Amino acid sequence: MALGATFAALRHRNYRIWAAAGFVSVIGTWMQVLGVNWFVLAETGSATTMGFTVLLQALPTLVLSVWGGALADRVPAKPLLIGAQAAHALLAAGLAVVAVTGAGGLPAIYAISLATGAVSAIEGPVMGRWASTLVDRESLGNALALGSLTNSAGRILGMSLGAVVVAAVGPALLFAANAVSFVAVVVALFAVREGERHAGATAPADAAPADGGIRAGFRYLLGQPVVLVALALSFVLGSLGRNYQVTMAAMSDGPLHGGASGYGFLSTVFAVGTVLGALFAARRAELGYAVLVGAGLLASGLQIVAGLAPGTLSFAAVILPVAAAAVVIDTTVGARAQLDTDYAVRGRVLAALAVTGSVSAAVGAPLLGWLAEHAGPRQTLVLAGTVTAVATAAAGVALDRLRERRLANRLTRVLAVPAARPVRRAAATAARIVRPAGAGLVAATAGAARVVRPAGAGVIAATAVALPRPTVLAGASPVALPGARRGAGRLRSGRAARADQDCAGCAPHRGRRRSRWTGLRSPFAHRDGCPAA
Repeated sequence: MALGATFAALRHRNYRIWAAAGFVSVIGTWMQVLGVNWFVLAETGSATTMGFTVLLQALPTLVLSVWGGALADRVPAKPLLIGAQAAHALLAAGLAVVAVTGAGGLPAIYAISLATGAVSAIEGPVMGRWASTLVDRESLGNALALGSLTNSAGRILGMSLGAVVVAAVGPALLFAANAVSFVAVVVALFAVREGERHAGATAPADAAPADGGIRAGFRYLLGQPVVLVALALSFVLGSLGRNYQVTMAAMSDGPLHGGASGYGFLSTVFAVGTVLGALFAARRAELGYAVLVGAGLLASGLQIVAGLAPGTLSFAAVILPVAAAAVVIDTTVGARAQLDTDYAVRGRVLAALAVTGSVSAAVGAPLLGWLAEHAGPRQTLVLAGTVTAVATAAAGVALDRLRERRLANRLTRVLAVPAARPVRRAAATAARIVRPAGAGLVAATAGAARVVRPAGAGVIAATAVALPRPTVLAGASPVALPGARRGAGRLRSGRAARADQDCAGCAPHRGRRRSRWTGLRSPFAHRDGCPAA
């Protein structure tokens, strides 16, 4: 298949099957979400009661995800996933029965919502760990980005189809359609070729936990400070910078004066932004911590700008890249959490990631709502954006230190190279022009130290470089020295200079010594004591 880098994961047959089945399932899931909300709102007329139903589906994640993570690391995935899909289908069929017959009423809806959340909490880590084996390590980040794209596109399509169906025939058909959608996942589970799956490798620097228990997983995570910082940043960004369903509603109903139609328009723009963010993440060859910090700073800065937006259109223009950055953040955190941890504990790591997302939503939504009510929607966005920007900058510094100050070293080299380049070029020119034939005619002396200072002298310390100066006979030109090489007064090509500097004893070691001027590897280095050095 001739696919670009954006869809690199689709080169794997197993992943193509799984992605297609997942897209069908996501459409059915969002149709059911809309149907449940519509049914509860029609029965009670209370948005608070509708929100309570959503909370019942998310609550089990806080309690059961860690158990699901332990099961994912100890139990074969396929039987567990087949059982979970069957349970989801039965629960969706139960919702359809309640919607048609009215049996059980709202208590039945609440009970089914709670059971659905429990099944999802246990199934999530198992499915995440199993799905990560459908592609190789290099394609895992792209597969996660395409998963975000599938979820975003499925959400838009599912909500759009659901709105048409529920207005025409009611929510019962939505529940039935979702029950059928889980059949596609079961078929995909049987269609995946076990021989083409990619088993995860144990990270050499990390010792795997002694057992598959929950405590062992927590002990392992406590020994991974880089992953902990990423999870902490994900929590802050998720709680204060991700709950836009709350802040968009507050802005639309308040200073923007958009009402329900304005809120619907902003929700659509946000959904489109998530698709664009997933496409951007899919095009990245590697989703590293620099991408995470950059996306966090971008989202935080734009959140402050959103609080100052004068109208609905300008607010929507800012919301679009914020939604894209949110998907990039989620995808990057998910990719690093899997790539930078031991495969033996991947299920428990994914469980910790799910708990982090649930807690951030549970804490952030009420907090932002309270701030919007007491301080105002605009002030809430500005305050939250400022806090997340500071937290992202602090996380960036912490990640840089934990990863051996790679950013600081890189900046130092980048700033030092332009300043040292003239010295390096002058030294090379002098060595090519002046080449006495006898070693006794050339005695290296200590030259005048030249101090090199880059444009930002306050950023990099001055570097002193001593240039050797050959001893020349009185009244003689360097070119006319007795025994001098033919053509020694001309600039010679790099290939010719390199040939003269080679020697049998140093050839295997060339390129291993560092330059005195830049600290970079020199291709012309010789061993200490070599006559050609």
